[in-house]
Amino acid sequence: MNPVDPKRWRRDFPLLSVRVHGQPLVYLDNAATTQKPRSVIDAVNRFYKTGNANVHRGSHALSAQATTAFEQARDRVAHWLGVDNSATLLWTRGTTESINLVAQSWGRQHLRQDDLILLMQSAHHANIVPWQMLATATGARIEVIPLQADGDIDLAAYHRLLGRKPALVALGHVSNALGTIYPVETLCRDAKAAGATVLVDGAQALPHFDVRLDTLGCDFYAFSGHKVFGPTGIGALWGRRELLEAMPPWQGGGEMIEQVSFDGTRYAGLPFKFEAGTPNIAGAIGLAAAIDYLDAQDRLAMETHEQALLQHALDACSQVPGFRPIASGSRRVSLISFELDGHHQQDVAHWLDRQGVAVRAGHHCAMPLMQSLGLPGTLRASFAFYNTLQEAEQLAQALDQLAQSQKSTVPVADLEQSDYQSALKGVYSATDWTSRYQALMRLGQASPPLSPALKQDHFLLPGCESRVWLITELDDTGHLNCRADADARILRALLTLLLDQVNGLTPAQLLATDLEDKLSQLDIQRHLSPSRGNGLLAIIRALQAFARTQD
Repeated sequence: MNPVDPKRWRRDFPLLSVRVHGQPLVYLDNAATTQKPRSVIDAVNRFYKTGNANVHRGSHALSAQATTAFEQARDRVAHWLGVDNSATLLWTRGTTESINLVAQSWGRQHLRQDDLILLMQSAHHANIVPWQMLATATGARIEVIPLQADGDIDLAAYHRLLGRKPALVALGHVSNALGTIYPVETLCRDAKAAGATVLVDGAQALPHFDVRLDTLGCDFYAFSGHKVFGPTGIGALWGRRELLEAMPPWQGGGEMIEQVSFDGTRYAGLPFKFEAGTPNIAGAIGLAAAIDYLDAQDRLAMETHEQALLQHALDACSQVPGFRPIASGSRRVSLISFELDGHHQQDVAHWLDRQGVAVRAGHHCAMPLMQSLGLPGTLRASFAFYNTLQEAEQLAQALDQLAQSQKSTVPVADLEQSDYQSALKGVYSATDWTSRYQALMRLGQASPPLSPALKQDHFLLPGCESRVWLITELDDTGHLNCRADADARILRALLTLLLDQVNGLTPAQLLATDLEDKLSQLDIQRHLSPSRGNGLLAIIRALQAFARTQD
């Protein structure tokens, strides 16, 4: 039995008491963003209510008060990370901006033609794309540090790559898509021995365990406040002082200067030369409050509880038919990346959402990793210390309900032989959400798929949550005869419902039809996440654009 009762932590987080779709919220999307304790919310509110003023250079008491609070927040976060000089901790909007800062300032200054950059196979896009942009600008080369089949880093391959003397090694402390904890101390030590500069993306590590930058061995460390129970729009970059002092500013404007004339500008010292413009003052104060909250807790007890949650969820979900976890290495945080056989991840996430269970579905901003795994995406359930064993069980129960419900799905062959209109009517005759979901799944299963030969990239429609292929055509009489397909079954059903309203119209008739109103009348919106709804709107726009070319 797990001896920790998370109820005492849950009471500190107001949002955890809300209901979603009439169900108590089971929030398992902590890797995307964590919830905020009341103390953080109060700190931000208190600043705006009693201390709001711009920082630095102000000559009045309120500005001085805000400046003191702002810089005390920097000191607080630096101390938490084991940084003895808070001037080396730069405020940014988060991990993404921090990495871009290093790429644009340090990278453009140091990298040259054919210099080697090493990236991890499991890297978040924020630790890939800035380096690709830099490589394009400088002529540097990128090589990938592969993973083993079990999800751990391939150390032998890593050491072979280090033998090529890379200029930069960009690492992830914890994989946001797999939850794997990588041995960054060892990886940093070996990279430094090879003469490389090392950056670590720490966004997914700090929510789960303490990190001491004075012993980690990297040159840069980036993280986001909203991942560590603080506000959105605030984060930090730590860098070695000698590197930061030699780096040029990457943005110009107020607060990062000492003197400006039309003949030239003299820049401020650290940290201010990298903090152009009015900073996120409330965010920094809120982040410091989040650190205060964590430091007031028993973090070892939190970690122990999270690991118990992970194991309990794995044990419960492993009983669900078709549950398949993705290999996540020998050490990981409380995150499960998984598939449910026979179900597209978006369909499963939609089902879970209607049960009040919030998870993430898709590629998790790690497309290269998913491509290496041969997957379009996964489902991700990510736990924090305020989650409960019961919530882990609710995840498993909801998955099992979905798996069991689909056992009664009418076989495709039988549906194809039945009256197709009856399959359509089945969606509208459903009297409750569960039966309507099942009807949509049956309709999506019955809808004629496009042949593999037609699932070509030039038919893929951008702006959709799942992959959607749309073929716009007219029949011999000049009426619309469009075809579509999607890799998610529910979206295929929704496409069927949409095309049922469109096909048979002339281009002029389509342009005269308010398709969005038609969707509203069809009561489809209740089945859509915002991104899926935007995807259907993108399909409507594509149909309208085609009709205009034919009208």
